[in-house]
Amino acid sequence: MAEKTKKAIKKPTKSTQAKAEDVDVKALFLGPRSENRDYFKNMLSFLMDEHLHWRRDFHPEDPNVTSASEMRSEHFQATLDRTSEVLLSLSAKLKEDSMPWFSARYLGHMNSDTLMVANLAYMATILYNPNNCAYEASPVTTVLEIEAGKDMATMLGLDPETSWGHITTDGTIANYEGLWMARNIKSFPLAVKKVKPELVKGMDDWQLQNMPTGKILDLVDKVRKAGCFDAVRNETVRGTGVGKGTLGVVLVPQSKHYSWVKGADVLGIGNKNLIEIQVGDNFHMDLDVLKKTIDDHVAKKIPVIAVVAVVGTTEEGSVDEIARIVKLRDDYEKKGISFYFHIDAAYGGYSRALYLDENSRFMEYDELKKRLKSDKIFIHDHTYPSKLIYDSYKAMGKADSITIDPHKMGYVPYAAGGIAIRDRRILDLISYFAAYVFESGENAPTLLGSYIMEGSKAGATAAAVWASHRVIPLNITGYGQIIGRSIEGAQMFTQALQKTKSLKVKGREFIVEPLVGTPDFNIVCMAFNEKGNTNLDKMNDLNEAIYNESSYISGPVYKNDWITSKTALSDADYGVAPKAFVKRLGISEKEWNRVKSVYVLRICILNPFLSHSAHIPVAWEQYLEIMKKKIEQAIENEK
Repeated sequence: MAEKTKKAIKKPTKSTQAKAEDVDVKALFLGPRSENRDYFKNMLSFLMDEHLHWRRDFHPEDPNVTSASEMRSEHFQATLDRTSEVLLSLSAKLKEDSMPWFSARYLGHMNSDTLMVANLAYMATILYNPNNCAYEASPVTTVLEIEAGKDMATMLGLDPETSWGHITTDGTIANYEGLWMARNIKSFPLAVKKVKPELVKGMDDWQLQNMPTGKILDLVDKVRKAGCFDAVRNETVRGTGVGKGTLGVVLVPQSKHYSWVKGADVLGIGNKNLIEIQVGDNFHMDLDVLKKTIDDHVAKKIPVIAVVAVVGTTEEGSVDEIARIVKLRDDYEKKGISFYFHIDAAYGGYSRALYLDENSRFMEYDELKKRLKSDKIFIHDHTYPSKLIYDSYKAMGKADSITIDPHKMGYVPYAAGGIAIRDRRILDLISYFAAYVFESGENAPTLLGSYIMEGSKAGATAAAVWASHRVIPLNITGYGQIIGRSIEGAQMFTQALQKTKSLKVKGREFIVEPLVGTPDFNIVCMAFNEKGNTNLDKMNDLNEAIYNESSYISGPVYKNDWITSKTALSDADYGVAPKAFVKRLGISEKEWNRVKSVYVLRICILNPFLSHSAHIPVAWEQYLEIMKKKIEQAIENEK
């Protein structure tokens, strides 16, 4: 199957790749005031006409199924009237209660305006309704998905000749697939010992359970040549089941997405075997704790199935220290201990484009810093990125697989997740065929449904991602421009908070603190506390009240002048990590130990226009006035 997969993958269409000078960020979006409405409407109308003509031109000798007289009938018109009424009702509902992602007044979840090209490509393709489960149901969009997957893999630092990628519904499915592959590959060497022991002669079970990923895939090739691949695969966990937790453990940071907990359940790993690693007060996985946890399990002869790191946590935007984790893995492999390494970069993956030049080369640190200024991606004073963050992005290509979501920092509409795999030979360990939708033979087309977790899937999503990549280069000149503005927005927001320090409302003073001094990415978490208050419950109530005034809870968001999101950082989820944060807000360690949870406002700054606005000082003053009003409303609600 590996050979078929290799033949099926085509190189991205070079002729449609954009050039740097062609990209203007303001021309990519419909705009907060619908500034590009004329272009959008005209292109949408053209694409709809194209589809209508396509239908008309398909065997024009075929008769119409509906006559003119039928179309004038009472029942026909009544049906159209009902359709109009429902659509008008839907439009009213959407306008009344939908979140205004496009506006700078929305700084909440990981959402923003989406790219015009992505929206138009999706709308155009949905009329053709391709199903990317099988090539015969999607001869166009299956190829587009493979090309888009290759785009993502290359951007993430994987070798385009040996890697593979595809689009999923979301990051959760991509994480499941990463865990699926880690699980199956871990059990393969022991299955070989059972079926064809001479291929692993001289190796005991512990050695077989600690083979590096690349060597296991070399073993897969040997098994295939020996003609017993199917028999061996049937003896892996995919055939025999996971058993009583004997396969090993999966190590994840406390900052992990909740999909990892669900994945351990769904894939039979078991939540007892999903071990959470403490994060520091910067919300990076503590690598000393990671090393100690690995050592403890090795001492007990318990294999480590996989280590998961995060690039862009969904609560804090933190980036784990990838380069150090890669070195740790390499050091363990020298000792005969190995594990699968997956990076959950659902949120932060696309930001690697910021580090690539026009030839997809990862720039040197000093070169990058100069380009960020000379290309006017950063126009304010800050130190981003630190060398630690830079090294983390540089090392991403060393992972075995990486989750990445186009519907987050790819600015593509939902639902579009994705996964990239370093060595596509691993697909053989998860491949399935359903005879009624798949063909066989050397010339078979790409059959996505064979080796992905999903079945039927929208080809329109693949079209949206592919088209976005063709308009916007996956490097500093394209996506780097958009994401760089987003990152700088978070830097400026944090700096402004630190300078503000407190707000005076109705004769009372409220201090404000960001969760971290310098964000790793584009999320700013913050909390307010009344000066002199040492009660954490009271502080949490204040921030919850501010959130309530800044969300759907206080009524239709269309009437709200600022909308945000929130989260809680608890001892159960984060251990001691939030202690330093609450201390800066006047909360003692004893009080933290009593309450063990802090409520924070969570601001994801995906908006690409904030940092480059000529009115930032004025906008910040307006923002402070809005926050004063929110606090005042919260105080009034207390009474």
